Amino acid sequence: MHINKTKYPTKTIIKWLWRHNKECRKQALLNVTIGIIQVILGLIGVEVLRQLTDIAAGRTNGPLMMMGCFYILIIISEFICNIAHTWIAAVLGVKTQNLMQQQFFNQLLKSKWQGIEKFHSGDILNRLFGDVNDIVNLMTEVLPFIVTLLIQFVASFIYLLNMDAYLAYILIIASPFFLLLSKLYFRKMRRIVRKIKDSNSTIQSIIQESIQHKMVIKVMEIADTMIEKLEKHQSLLRWQIKHRAKFSILTRILVFIGFRGGALIALIFSLYQLNEGVITVGVLMAFTQLIGRIQHPLLEFSRLLPTFVNSFTSSERLMELEELPTEEKDSQQTDMDLEDSSSKFGIRFNNISYRYDDKKYDILSNFNYEFKPGTFTAVLGETGAGKTTMLRLMLALIEPTEGNITIFKENGTLALSSDGANDKEEITAGVNTRKLFSYVPQGNTLFSGTIRDNLRIGNPEATTSQMYEALNIAQADFVKDLPDKLDTLCGEGGGGLSEGQAQRIAIARALLRPFKILLLDEATSALDIQTEEILLTNLKQKYTDKTIIFITHRMSTVSFTSQQITLTRNKRI
Repeated sequence: MHINKTKYPTKTIIKWLWRHNKECRKQALLNVTIGIIQVILGLIGVEVLRQLTDIAAGRTNGPLMMMGCFYILIIISEFICNIAHTWIAAVLGVKTQNLMQQQFFNQLLKSKWQGIEKFHSGDILNRLFGDVNDIVNLMTEVLPFIVTLLIQFVASFIYLLNMDAYLAYILIIASPFFLLLSKLYFRKMRRIVRKIKDSNSTIQSIIQESIQHKMVIKVMEIADTMIEKLEKHQSLLRWQIKHRAKFSILTRILVFIGFRGGALIALIFSLYQLNEGVITVGVLMAFTQLIGRIQHPLLEFSRLLPTFVNSFTSSERLMELEELPTEEKDSQQTDMDLEDSSSKFGIRFNNISYRYDDKKYDILSNFNYEFKPGTFTAVLGETGAGKTTMLRLMLALIEPTEGNITIFKENGTLALSSDGANDKEEITAGVNTRKLFSYVPQGNTLFSGTIRDNLRIGNPEATTSQMYEALNIAQADFVKDLPDKLDTLCGEGGGGLSEGQAQRIAIARALLRPFKILLLDEATSALDIQTEEILLTNLKQKYTDKTIIFITHRMSTVSFTSQQITLTRNKRI
């Protein structure tokens, strides 16, 4: 989802940054402290250098050697401060970035299913890494640096003002011009940077999708097409970056002319004063040091303006992720009593209609059906009839447009609170009822890692014997014949395994999870008919107390089920 304009006012972004700076405060405070120490050391150094110069020139009397040693000590102290800053950035920087990534990662995983689907995975990755890094850098490095620069500017200006007021005023003559220019720069650069970041997200999405679907690209012989598509967006990005560079260079030239002009005038005036005997060589030496300490903060701020713009744009993109609606559990915790093996649960669809946001027609319309407790139901129907949508509704990943879905218990009631109060015969399906389900989605859904790691996603406490039992039921005994057995490594998306093998491991993973209702969405599509029949027989015999819902296109599997339902596609309007 790309937005090529500034969506949030600057004040809103500043308030958002303030709310999210908790993880960054320790590092930021340490950096500010070190910065203040460096400012103090720097000004002491200027004063010591002034006195040292006048002593050496014979204008004043004093301990030349001791002053020289003191000046060297100040230089060493400033160097130690630089080392301390580097160490803090190394130790705390990564930790701070990780904490913020975890925060938004948690937001994404716990957001509603439909919300996150609006973003491309490549765009999300770009935000979690690039944009989070920009924000952390702003709050832990840039802002503390700005505070230090501001203190340095004020302290140095006061020092120079006391030493020579005329030089102080001449030196900052370009400041009003700089403030006006920075405001205009910030406004325009925000729009430019937003476009650049969106282009980067698009490029990452193209590369990521091409790698994920490299087999399709090879078979369809569209490698050159994808390369051309990538080059098109890269060319746009290059143009955008060139445009940003031109604008940035122009503003920096104007700032340079303004400040260097002021510094040159002040230097000429100071040389005139020296020639007239108004000031000493030590004062001139101190002034040359203070030129940098007064103008450096303003010049650095102009250099950091792109960083501010970049970070504000990154904030906008992260704020968009934060606005994703999150799933909220009911305040009344459901007590489903999963340990009671005699309990059977069913699902009732009551006048359900559902329409996706990007569709002009209902996928399901006034749909009524009851999946009775303990039954094995085959759900048939053509593509687009709403079979997968039905499962998403059961799992409360999406909410019906009309009607409601309820979970009910055979020969019993469902307690809506731990104290047994407010007992009802059925409750509405939601986030709380999801713990009743286990689910095998379409396609290859294995994670990179070992087979054991994948199985433990179903049950982190599962023993080796329980894993092998689940694999046996899922017709995945081939795992025992692998050299590393359960510790066999799988690549991304189950790489190294066939589609059928990956599918059977995914079924075993689902069986390890404690459940009352098992949902299988085309979970045997990659299996041969004989293996599928044995697997379905195992499920039917093993889980007589469970409700099993099996989406399939194969009519041959209907004989294994106790009831069937066929969905038809609604008429498109």
